Order: sequence, then structure tokens, then C-alpha cells
Amino acid sequence: MTLIHFRPAMAALALGLLAAVPAAQAQVGPGTQWTADGYGYRRVQNNELVLVDARTPTKTTVLISKQQLTPAGQSEPLQVRRFELSGSGRRVLLNTNTQKVWRYDTRGDYWLYDLDSKQLSQLGKGRPVSSLMFAKFSPDGGRVAYVSEHNLYVENLADHAITQLTSDGTDKLINGTFDWVYEEELDCRDGFRWAPDGQSIAYWQLDARKTPNYLMLNTTSKLYPYTVPVEYPVVGEDPSRCRIGVVPAAGGATKWMDIPGDAVQHYLPRMEWAGPGELIVQQLNRRQNESKLILVTTATGAAKPIYTETDKAWVDAKEGAVGWNWIDKGQKFVWSSEKDGWRHLYAIDRQGHEKLLTPGNYDVISLESIDEKGGQLYFLASPTNATQRYLYRAPLKGGSATRVTPAAEAGTHSYDISPNGKLALHNFSSSRTLPVADVVSLPAHQPLGGSPAAARPGAAGFKLPNVEFFQVKTVDNVTLDGWMVKPTNFDPQKKYPIVFMVYGEPASQTVVDRVGTGLNRLYQGNMADDGYIYASLDNRGAPAPRGREFRKAIYHNIGKLNIRDQAMGALEVLKNSYVDTSRVAVWGWSGGGSSTLSLLMQYPKIYKTGISIAAVDNQLNYDNIYQERYMGLLPEDKHYFVDNSPLAHVQGLRGHLLLIHGTGDDNVHYNNCEQMINELVRQGKVFSLMSYPNRTHSISEGEGTSRHLAATYTDFLHQYCPPGGR
Repeated sequence: MTLIHFRPAMAALALGLLAAVPAAQAQVGPGTQWTADGYGYRRVQNNELVLVDARTPTKTTVLISKQQLTPAGQSEPLQVRRFELSGSGRRVLLNTNTQKVWRYDTRGDYWLYDLDSKQLSQLGKGRPVSSLMFAKFSPDGGRVAYVSEHNLYVENLADHAITQLTSDGTDKLINGTFDWVYEEELDCRDGFRWAPDGQSIAYWQLDARKTPNYLMLNTTSKLYPYTVPVEYPVVGEDPSRCRIGVVPAAGGATKWMDIPGDAVQHYLPRMEWAGPGELIVQQLNRRQNESKLILVTTATGAAKPIYTETDKAWVDAKEGAVGWNWIDKGQKFVWSSEKDGWRHLYAIDRQGHEKLLTPGNYDVISLESIDEKGGQLYFLASPTNATQRYLYRAPLKGGSATRVTPAAEAGTHSYDISPNGKLALHNFSSSRTLPVADVVSLPAHQPLGGSPAAARPGAAGFKLPNVEFFQVKTVDNVTLDGWMVKPTNFDPQKKYPIVFMVYGEPASQTVVDRVGTGLNRLYQGNMADDGYIYASLDNRGAPAPRGREFRKAIYHNIGKLNIRDQAMGALEVLKNSYVDTSRVAVWGWSGGGSSTLSLLMQYPKIYKTGISIAAVDNQLNYDNIYQERYMGLLPEDKHYFVDNSPLAHVQGLRGHLLLIHGTGDDNVHYNNCEQMINELVRQGKVFSLMSYPNRTHSISEGEGTSRHLAATYTDFLHQYCPPGGR
């Protein structure tokens, strides 16, 4: 259950605000690319590709004009979604006319612009429109490889001759990209890699032919209903068989790598070239509590495991995993691990020997850059406040971390650090600070030219909620982070209704000090002005930088431990005399929808009203990679799935419940909602229901949908948890 579960409702709070407040000059957008010297970057601006001097961001040079981006016979320039420059910087790949593959628009058309000949030409001629994926230059810049309709192709840029490298690809036998669940739960999309010498390509092949299809039913697009199949392995179903092959770039037979272990009962989430003729591969077992790093000789396929990590719960292959970052002339790489109880960075050599680089009782949130020449690691961390994000640096040889972000800028920071490690595009916001952006020098963190960070144009007058962060200690001696927005003109002598926003699962954190926190896009109006207290808590299991034990206490316990933490935390909040304990509501989306149901049913004395959106009502319905990672395997662990699902607790419902779900949800399928409806009916529980035909997990498609969803949400809240102080 990836972040996308959380974003439609939670992160959209921030995303909606950012859409309303245009980006500043220094903001990095999709496709921004630094120059090799690290003092400039290229970006798409006003339908042109421009070069920005990072030291003077107002100074730009047009590299490809609108006229040059306009194909022959057309009147409008290409709408560039992404771009990539060749190693020489003289050729540019332009991705346009993109379409979504489940979550992201990874299919589209690709064009090539040659800065020397001034020629614009389309790649993949003869292939279906918007069918090309992940196009990228060969190391010498003379060819481009891409995926189309689950097969790999290489196109020679001198004459545009196309060589098909694989021919067996289908919807179920997938070359060079991934199936639904690998994409959703392991962040795997781009499924091939050029060899350093450009002579071959390594790629993933997934065989999903034995994976059952979930059949969504479209009843509105045509006169007769029809099914929409999604290959979707639920809990207990075998994953797709996965293997890695290497094929000559000029065409020929694929050599399959001889990676040990059953190809069905293991995952291969990460793979890169480790040098000429050698790959490095990460392999996870089905339970996802053992990770192996394996060096593979491509000529023979022989595999040599060099590093193994195990965990009593699970090993992260996505969140916090930094990938391979080679140092010491390719003899070592930087890797992340929670093996000492905190997420830290390690240097690992080709024999598997490791060295801890970031010692201390804190989590490395993400590796941002390695300045090997300067001997520094740059990474995000927040040792004393799990709701915030700051830039730190530590010696590449290992040692104590030093904060780089100024102490005065409390909140959430992000950085895009230049290749030379001397500059960074810096963005900052907090719950009370609108986003600002600047270019800073490193490690001094001085804005270039001495100017302060520039506020986003149009931000003036935008009203942010008055968010208060706090901590509570529950009866279980667990400290939880929280935030609260009190009513406008708050009177402590009055009692106000409270609405808790919840997520509760390992995919996301709700208590973060950044812009958008405390806003609720589903509420029509202003909650504070209407007299609501709005609040959220992060339970154990949330991916907060509070150490391994905090994050992994939820193992085998989704639907139990996280629910108790939320309820016991809420009880501490309700001790405030200004909270009306008869008017307590909770709502959430996806994992948060599941948490809402569990809270309403397991703790009916606390929560009186709940709005559950796109919830997993039965954990056995959800995909195997996500749910098995946190709950175990069938048959031995089945009781964890069953006993902790909302379906097992329907008898406890006493309050007012609104179920909301899209019938076209390919992620949390509509059968979840229907199973809950059946059980509610069986037990005589009265509830409200709003189904959105053919809407996906985001419930955003179609004219008026978002507006209607907000109206439904607001009306139900007003009816059963009325606003205002008393």
C-alpha cells in the first residue's frame, strides 16, 4: 500500500495548495537536469528548454526555442513532460503526449532534438501512439533504447534503424517494465539498464501468466457493461516469476542470469550494472525479512551473494533504501540498513565487508548526495523532531553528523544538490510558512547573491491554518506526535467538536511540519471558522524517523496495535476541557479508511462518527507484496489478517458511518466495500454509502466528482458531528 494510498486525501492537502501557489524560479520540476560542472541546470520553461545559471537564477539561456520544438507541419510546440541530455550534451530526448500506466504517466511519445543539426525527429516510428516507455541514451549517445508493448527496442540515431531485442512480450509476459504489484509496492517501473560499454542491456522479465485477473466492472461507459481486468495477486497468491537477462544491444539471444532461489518465491526489486560484465542485484524472500545483495557475472550468469541482512519483521526495499551509490572507484557502495536499530548509511565493498558511516541514535531519512572529492555525505535527518526534515553532512569515512540547514528555519526542507556538491536548489516550508525556494552554497547554506529565499509568486494573502504540534504519552507508555488546529476565536471555556484525520499504516506519516498540514480539502469551507478542532496523531508503525522499533512494532499488528495507539492517544487529547467528547469524528482514506473503520468499531465509546474512504475492509483482499510484508504468510499467519481486519469487528459499531468507494478502484478493489456492506447488513448495522462509478482510488475522475465528494463529506460531518462551540 504505497504512498499513493495516502496522497489522494492527505498529501493532496499540500499538493492542492502548491497548485494554487506557483513555483519559484529555483524550484526543481520533473526533468530538471544539472550541467556537468554543477553550476547550471536545464529545465522546461514556457514551452522552451532553457539553461539556468544556478548562481544567478534570473539569468537564463534558451537552448531549444518554441519554434525548434514545433514539429514540421504543426503549429504548436511539443508539450515536454520530461527530457534527458546525452553525455555530450548535444542531443536531447523529449518525452511528450504521455499517458498513465496505473499511477504515473510512463507511456508516451519520444522525440530527439540535435543541438548541432537543429533537427527535431520522432523516435519509434511505426510503433503505436504513446506506447514508448523509459527511453534513454546509450553511453555514447548514438542510440536510444526503449520499451513498447512489453518488448525492448534499440534505435540508431544516425539512420533511425530500429532493432527489436525481445519479441515474446505480452500483457502477461513483461519485458523491461513491471506488473501492477511490483510497480505499486516496490516502486519498480523502468525495467532495463544499458551496460557501461553500450554493448548490451540488462532487463527484468516478469511472468504474470499465472496471476489471476481482478475483473472490475464498467457499467456506465457503454450500453452493455464490460469487465476491466487487472492482474492482481492478493494475499496468498504467488507473485509473478521474475528473472533478469542480458541481451546484446545489436540483437541476439538473451542470457538469463543464474540467480539462486525460487524465481516465484523471491522478489528482485533492485538491479544495476556494477561494472563491465557485472550486475549487482537485490533479492528479497517472499516473507521480505531477508535481503541479499548478489554480484552476477553476465557472460556466464554466475551469481555470488556478498551481503545478507535479516530482520524479525521486514527489510525495507523501498522506503529508505538508497540504492547503489558507488564510491572508491567502484570498489564500494553506500547502502542503508536498520540493523543497529536506526536507519544508517554503510559503505559495503565487493566482498560484503561493511563500515558504518553515520553512527548515532537517529535515522537517516534519505541520502541526498555524495561529495567524494570533498569527502562528505549529505543526507536528510531530524534527530530531535520526527515531524521535520533537515540537511546534514557527515564525513565519507564515517563520523558525527553536522546540521547544514540553518537552525532558524524550522520545518521541512528538500534539496537537489549539484554534481560538484557546492550548490543546491533548496525548498522550504512549514505548517505556518508558505513554500520558499532559493539556491544555496554548500556547506555554508548561504543564499547565492546574499538574497533571502524567494516566496512563491501569488502566495501573498494565502491563509494557512494555525497548527499546534504536541506530544501525548498513552497509558501504554507510548509517546505519539500530533498536531491540532483549534477553532478561530477559540474560547477555552467552550466545548468544541473534534475531527481526527488518520492514516495509521506503514506507508505514510500524517504529522509532518510542512505546508498543507492542518488543511482539509474535503471540507467545504473553513473548519476552524466553523468551530471544529482538527487533529491527527502518528501511531507506531508510521514511517517516522523515530527508530526501527517504533516503525516495526506494527508487524503482525495492522488493525490492532496502530488502532490502540490512535485510540489511547485520542483519549489523552480528549482530556482537554475544551473538547466535546460527545462530538468526536474520525476520517481517513485507503489505509486511513481501514483505520477509521477499526477505530469506530473497536472503540465506539471514543469515536461517534466516521467517514471511511476507499478502505481495505478485509486484509486478505489486498495485494501480496504489501500485506504479506507487514502481516506474514498464509497459511501460518492467516489469523493475523482475519482477526485484525475491520470485517472482524463490525459487531462493535455504534456510531454513524459513511462508506465511500470508487467502483473502478484498481488498487483497493470495490469488493472490499461490498464485503463490508454484506457484513453490516447481516449484523443489522445502519450506515450510509456513497459509491462513485468507475472512479479510481483517487476518486477524482469526471466532471464535478471532487466537488461532490467534498459536499458529501461535509454534509455528513455537519449532520452527525455538528460544528461550533457550546
